[in-house]
Amino acid sequence: MSVEKIDTLVVGGGQAGVAMSEHLSKCGVPHLVLERGRIAERWRSQRWDSLVANGPAWHDRFPGMEFPVTGSDGFPSKEEVADYFVAYAKQINAPIRCGVEVKLVQRNVGRPGFRVETSDGVIEANSVVAATGPFQVPVIPSLVPADAGLLQIHSSAYRNPAQLPKGAVLVVGAGSSGVQIADELQRAGRRVYLSVGPHDRPPRSYRGRDFCWWLGVLGKWDLETPGPGTEHVTIAVSGARGGETIDFRRLAAQGLTLVGMAKAYQDGVLSFAPDLAKNIARGDANLMSLLDEADAYVVRNGLDLPEEPALRKIDPDPDCVTNPILNLDLAGAGVTTIIWATGFAVDYSWLKVDAFDEKGRPRHQRGVSTEPGIYFLGLPWQSRRGSSFIWGVWHDAKHVADRISTQRKYLAYHAAAKREPVDA
Repeated sequence: MSVEKIDTLVVGGGQAGVAMSEHLSKCGVPHLVLERGRIAERWRSQRWDSLVANGPAWHDRFPGMEFPVTGSDGFPSKEEVADYFVAYAKQINAPIRCGVEVKLVQRNVGRPGFRVETSDGVIEANSVVAATGPFQVPVIPSLVPADAGLLQIHSSAYRNPAQLPKGAVLVVGAGSSGVQIADELQRAGRRVYLSVGPHDRPPRSYRGRDFCWWLGVLGKWDLETPGPGTEHVTIAVSGARGGETIDFRRLAAQGLTLVGMAKAYQDGVLSFAPDLAKNIARGDANLMSLLDEADAYVVRNGLDLPEEPALRKIDPDPDCVTNPILNLDLAGAGVTTIIWATGFAVDYSWLKVDAFDEKGRPRHQRGVSTEPGIYFLGLPWQSRRGSSFIWGVWHDAKHVADRISTQRKYLAYHAAAKREPVDA
């Protein structure tokens, strides 16, 4: 069987893989991108029908192309985002091969590079970039047994209200996905319970500027490490209906029932931690802190931006917060579906190299692995807070491509030196 050879192999044809291809091309590095589905497949097949991007089009894009349909302040649909990456890959002439799954990567023995087993044959590469991103394996906690008599799906499998059986729905997780799905279901006439954990809830916009702009000018996108205990805190923000600030009290006022973090299950009853009021208050504090920083920035820089005192108004806590439900008989409440908006885990089982810690997390510095020749792209906090966003992965890809290019130059020097004749 013939073996295909390439200098650098990029695994994954989503936003990370496309960005990686652009920068490798600029550095003159021969490469190939393998994608087991279609370009940006997860945007098409692992998102609900009505999803739009959480960041405005002017912000969440690559520098080399604007969104062709949505205006700069709008929020592109998931299909437009996927189409954007397809068009971008075509624009940069990215060598992406779709429908090919990478099954195994191992270091060659006694010679440089890696042997890559794929569904389409064997490839040898000097370098391998894992650009599969952070959203690989849906996480569903083993809290409610599979035989509990109700439908349990991950948020990545949710498409629209019509796919669910009749009855009430419990959504577990109050980040952007959980909140938007719960809101959509309630607007569709469903009885909805939303389990709310610790979260940040920035303003969608403040004083005429989107929160993405505020996080930029305040230097928060460039933070290199999360604060203590904040690495896994979710952000509740939405681009739905033109973009809106998430307000859990407003959601309760429109008929949605809030509960604390899901804690235990026994005999059909799901219990919740008594932390709902604390979690809501923490989100409020996060909002107010950002507004305070924004106001100070306006004064310090003499900006002419209109004041917006209404955003500081906090409504009274609804009854579900002051008298929280701590135990819910799911059948008695008519709950027939649980949607777990509980995030994802990474899966690098195909990457058989010494590049991971005892918990299976990549050991790396800004995407450069401790295993020579192995690189990562698209990880949360890879170099900064913005790393897992569309624009952030583009900048991280530039750094990784530069490092790969530098290593190629050293290897090229070594090869040239071996060919030089030795004086007698």
